Amino acid sequence: MRYLGIDYGSKRVGLAMSDESGVFAIPFQVLSNSPNLIDDIINICKKYSIGTIIVGESLDFSQKENKIMEEIKPFVQNLKNKSNLEVYMHPEFMTSEEAEQIQGKNKMHDASAASIILKSFLDTLNNKTV
Repeated sequence: MRYLGIDYGSKRVGLAMSDESGVFAIPFQVLSNSPNLIDDIINICKKYSIGTIIVGESLDFSQKENKIMEEIKPFVQNLKNKSNLEVYMHPEFMTSEEAEQIQGKNKMHDASAASIILKSFLDTLNNKTV
């Protein structure tokens, strides 16, 4: 089973995918945040045998929800309802900035941020400490 990581943004949504063993997180694709977003994600999940979705929970320096969480919460609920897959939120903090430091800002920047979120989740799931 593969996992799908999501870095949700109001304009772009980064996607990352795990390998089948659930160890590696690989940047996959960046989608426009459009009315078709959930359907597009569901189609990707079907095509690549995704069993679980991980969405970054956006927190600020005080570990309180950022403004974007007002969009993320209904997105996650709709994704759960329409996909019939397990959808988890995983804390993320400055993953976009981290991705930019690693690779610079480019078309796959948001997908790289999603891979950082997904890798953190997988490490937690597999009880790995960094």
